[in-house]
Amino acid sequence: MTIAEFDWPFETALDKNNRWVKLSDCIPWDELAESYYQGLPTDRGRPLKDARLVIGAVIIKHKLCLSDVETVLQIQENPYLQYFVGLPGYQATAPFAPSLLVEIRKRMGEAVFEGFHRAIIEAHEGKKPVKPEPQAPLDAALGSKSDTGPTEEKPSASADAASEQTGPEGMAPAHRGQLILDATVVEQAIRFPTDLSLLNEAREFSEQIIDTLCVHLKVGTKPRTYRRKARAAYLAIAKQKRPGRKTLRRGIKQQLQYLRRNLGHIEQLLAPIPEGQPLPLPGWLLHRYWVIQHVYQQQWEMYQTQTRRCDHRIVSISQPYVRPMVRGKQDQPVEFGAKLSVSLTGEGLAHVDRLRWDAFHEGLDLAAQVEAYRERFGHYPERVIADPIYGTRANRDYLKQRSIHFAGKPLGRPKQVTDANREQLKQAKAQRRQDYLQRIPIEGKFGQGKNGYRLNYIRAKRANTSFAWINTIFLVMNLLILERIFFGLSQCGLASLMRAVAQVWEQRVLTQRAQLHLAVRLVHNYG
Repeated sequence: MTIAEFDWPFETALDKNNRWVKLSDCIPWDELAESYYQGLPTDRGRPLKDARLVIGAVIIKHKLCLSDVETVLQIQENPYLQYFVGLPGYQATAPFAPSLLVEIRKRMGEAVFEGFHRAIIEAHEGKKPVKPEPQAPLDAALGSKSDTGPTEEKPSASADAASEQTGPEGMAPAHRGQLILDATVVEQAIRFPTDLSLLNEAREFSEQIIDTLCVHLKVGTKPRTYRRKARAAYLAIAKQKRPGRKTLRRGIKQQLQYLRRNLGHIEQLLAPIPEGQPLPLPGWLLHRYWVIQHVYQQQWEMYQTQTRRCDHRIVSISQPYVRPMVRGKQDQPVEFGAKLSVSLTGEGLAHVDRLRWDAFHEGLDLAAQVEAYRERFGHYPERVIADPIYGTRANRDYLKQRSIHFAGKPLGRPKQVTDANREQLKQAKAQRRQDYLQRIPIEGKFGQGKNGYRLNYIRAKRANTSFAWINTIFLVMNLLILERIFFGLSQCGLASLMRAVAQVWEQRVLTQRAQLHLAVRLVHNYG
């Protein structure tokens, strides 16, 4: 469907050069829908929403950095957004409830986003080109005075790609392109955790659990919790600008004692319930009960040993999968969120190859990322550009066996500088610096995601929905690369067409001048 076919009840025509119309024209909707539908049941449940409506709404949400409710309202009010999500005409009602976006994020797993990325690669390489506007012939362009010029079809590279990927006599494909690797941490939208505030929150949840159990079990006398005194003791320290070490330790001990007392009351209330019978707590509160027990064990262990770290440390009760990531940065030494291992191609397409909630050595992912590049593109990269942390001996041997250049400083003791090799060593150092500067685009990609699309403020509340949130932001950035390439080719085609038109007009003008000059000479000679 084109923008002219969109059912619009008003007389004013919609602009076909609108940014959402242009972005919609270069997105491979059919391939994205095929990836979205895989794994979804079609023989039971309610009918599925159209894939373009679902994927388009997710793209709008993260491109404009909107909430779920605001996303639905924007689609309801904007005809261009309704065209973008594939609606046949303008409608004044909301296309779906905002809560559906949460279910959509739960459905989008790793296989779905891998399919999305492959569809973008195929559209980028021209194996499955999107449908451009029809191209007008040259003679019609010469005789027409229309304001809008024709666009050139995006060239298909399927035959070229097939011939390049398989060499003569079935030999292995040649290495092409470059692969840039790096890792980053994307922060979750949680409160900055401190031991005192975390224990206070756990104590408040334990009090809520006691209140709920007393109501359901019809307990006559509620256990004493000293919640007012505990709250006052917490605020007495939390309101201090810079409490001392001894003050903090005393406050942590008090909150640990209150929490231990409450957990004991909960165990006594749950004791009469037979084993195997469901506990009279809602699911979310039962999950909090499991978490606060782990929080108490971790905090009590750190208090006893007088340390500030423990394995799998919980920093958020509502999101217990979040872990502290010690990055060593000057302004922010510790970050709280998922760690991503990202690869970037030379054309600017980024892919999240690994996402984990605990710290890991990103250098161990190099071999898997290179093999994933080969699986997606059909050949190995010509060179790999990465931080020095990726330059382990195992990674260098792996790349050397596959004839892939690693842009990094060689291992071992530096060569002794002599008059014979001085210039050679200087050139090698300059080349290494030039190669290292080639990894700047991936830093720019991280900056684009964090500053432009709030990649550093993930507001999802679950691990799987956070995964979908993060990957959707990279999907939006890749679609913008696809749009820039698509319309760049169209503009190049239009420019070449206009140059051809100008050349034809120039030839016609020169011919007319020559004919006129000949006629003047004939009149002058033969009077």
